Amino acid sequence: MNSEFAANMVALRTIVYREIRRFTRIWPQTLLPPAITMVLYFVIFGNLIGRQIGDMGGFSYMEYIVPGLIMMSVITNSYGNVVSSFFGSKFQRSVEELMVSPVSPHIILLGYTAGGVLRGLAVGLIVTLLSLFFTKLQVHHLGVTVLVVLMTATIFSLGGFVNAVFARNFDDISIIPTFVLTPLTYLGGVFYSIALLPPFWQTVSLANPVLHMVNAFRYGILGVSDIGIGVAIGFMLVAMALLYAVCIRLLVSGRGMRQ
Repeated sequence: MNSEFAANMVALRTIVYREIRRFTRIWPQTLLPPAITMVLYFVIFGNLIGRQIGDMGGFSYMEYIVPGLIMMSVITNSYGNVVSSFFGSKFQRSVEELMVSPVSPHIILLGYTAGGVLRGLAVGLIVTLLSLFFTKLQVHHLGVTVLVVLMTATIFSLGGFVNAVFARNFDDISIIPTFVLTPLTYLGGVFYSIALLPPFWQTVSLANPVLHMVNAFRYGILGVSDIGIGVAIGFMLVAMALLYAVCIRLLVSGRGMRQ
């Protein structure tokens, strides 16, 4: 049992190290573009448009949207890292060797997920540091902030894994980000409070999972939220558990692992 555990830990470290090397080696393509994109958001939405909007939720518009923009960068990069990495392994057929090895499916999943989480956190940290050039950030609740960002990165890393399993070509890995993630993110309260919406659309917005994550993170930073923090964290825990179970099921069955 000890030798099996040691072998799995070696496999986990190897996968995580490879994933870190993968996105740090090509940092001009993985870390720099999202940073530039977020700076444009800060300038256009925060400075130019924000001056016309005024305060929101008791904060300047720039302060209000910064948590949402940080969360947007975490979501897109944690998801994108896993979906591209695992599909690349399928395309190169290296995943077949991994599947027939004695490595536990849990270790395989944890390795890829950790890579996605680390890239999401790296980009989120870069965006946070850049935001300090535009506004001041005072963390209201550090524990909630760290918990929410870790859970969000994990959820979308697992989601990226599911997408990679079912993808048959490189076009398939861009469908979900384009037609699902982008609309959910823009309608997830990043740029506005749902209190501005009519009651019906407020209720509809509650079905958007990104709304819960953005508001929970905004609560950790600013101390304000449109929804209950307990509800948001509970929702994320359930989503994380369900996605993990689905991913393990796919790994055990081997579905979609062979091109």
